[in-house]
Amino acid sequence: MPATIEALRPFIIATLSAVLAIVASAHAILNKRDVRAAAAWVGVIWLVPVLGSVLYALLGINRIRRRATELRKLGVDISYLPRDTYTDWQIVAAELSEPHGHLETLARVVGRVTGRPLLAGNRLVPLVNGDAAYPAMLEAIERADRSIALCTYIFDHDEVGVEFSRALGQAVSRGVAVRVLIDAVGARYSFPSPSIIGELKSAGVPVARFMRTLWPWRMPFANLRSHRKVLVVDGMVGFTGGMNIRVGHVLARNPRRPVQDLQFRVEGPIVEQLMQVFAEDWAFTTREVLQDDIWFPRLEHVGPVVARGISDGPGLDLDKLRMTLLGAIAAARSKVTIVTPYFLPDRELISALNIASMSGVDVRIVLPGVNNQPLVAWAAMAQHWQLLERDCRIFLTAPPFDHTKLMIVDDVWTLIGSANWDPRSLRLNFEYNVECYDRGLAREMEQLTDNKLEGAQQLSQSAVDARSLPVKMRDGIARLLSPYM
Repeated sequence: MPATIEALRPFIIATLSAVLAIVASAHAILNKRDVRAAAAWVGVIWLVPVLGSVLYALLGINRIRRRATELRKLGVDISYLPRDTYTDWQIVAAELSEPHGHLETLARVVGRVTGRPLLAGNRLVPLVNGDAAYPAMLEAIERADRSIALCTYIFDHDEVGVEFSRALGQAVSRGVAVRVLIDAVGARYSFPSPSIIGELKSAGVPVARFMRTLWPWRMPFANLRSHRKVLVVDGMVGFTGGMNIRVGHVLARNPRRPVQDLQFRVEGPIVEQLMQVFAEDWAFTTREVLQDDIWFPRLEHVGPVVARGISDGPGLDLDKLRMTLLGAIAAARSKVTIVTPYFLPDRELISALNIASMSGVDVRIVLPGVNNQPLVAWAAMAQHWQLLERDCRIFLTAPPFDHTKLMIVDDVWTLIGSANWDPRSLRLNFEYNVECYDRGLAREMEQLTDNKLEGAQQLSQSAVDARSLPVKMRDGIARLLSPYM
């Protein structure tokens, strides 16, 4: 009998390997939205027996979506129920007259994509760099008397981080309910200095790390991260945009690595949607549900902006922002302005921008001339020709590095928030943006962009073509890595 088992061992192993491969392949085929990803995983599963199936089980399955679904089944869900402020795409038609009434189609698209209502009566104030944003944020924290909710990607343990930590600790001592959520990878950006987590805990601040894990295959990668930046004070005043908490954003302090950026102070009914996304992330991380009036008070109309929050991430909100961008480009009739630090759009977004340009839309893409991520800049340069050949205009701004994220369409629609135009933001990370319908805000953002363009270099097709062969090869190789950047 032992001899018989020994003789059958290769057959048993081959059978188990085939069963594993069939099960893993079926899961990839049925669940992967991107056909290229599905094909790649099926290849790995069959070409690397057993190990390929194990790798797929560890790395290929979207557990974020599954966990979000499980939490909702457990009742850890804050369903958005707007109170007395509900409106829909028709409000855009009421607010806008020709030639901008066509944007009601965009409002309808984003409403279908997000499942959230447009809310009228908001006020958004742009805050340029940490010089303007941090004092406003700290003042709001110091005036808080009920609640503070703060989530961020990077919260450095530097002089600015310490100022925020002290202000949050003082709020706790006043009896304010404080919750701070920091991405687990972003919390380590202060290395070799210790994480700010310890200082926050010492000050009595309830703090949690988003997607904290000790598993080595998940620890080193800056994917599946919370890249959102949201601060809500007393449920009534919000801040959002692209700005982390670190001294580099305060240009007046002459930091070693200066970074330009843009944040917004937000008031009105839209603040409830900012608080909503924080509450969902906090419940996802800690299973604590925030839902009473100290977090969600009744909000009044305070300004002219019609707005809606757009959550995006690899869980239940996958591709919502990407579809919003495609919808905005398709709706444009006269002008599309894009400001982003990292520009690696996929083929569909490139095609949409090209079609807009060929139809007579002025497409302007504003990028930093010197990037803090050289690989991203090289990869972007390798595909700029695809846009330049269709008369899209690309501008490279002078230092310091510009981390601003903006999109403006037809001098009415403005998109602000945390997301970049790259695969990491559009598919791998959790992002939060806000779409706004208001001529005044859009024109103000166009003026800000025009100021950035003073002294900027317009990139030409001839300059891209004139790169040396080694440089083209370097950029082309970097582009192959763009799905992971």
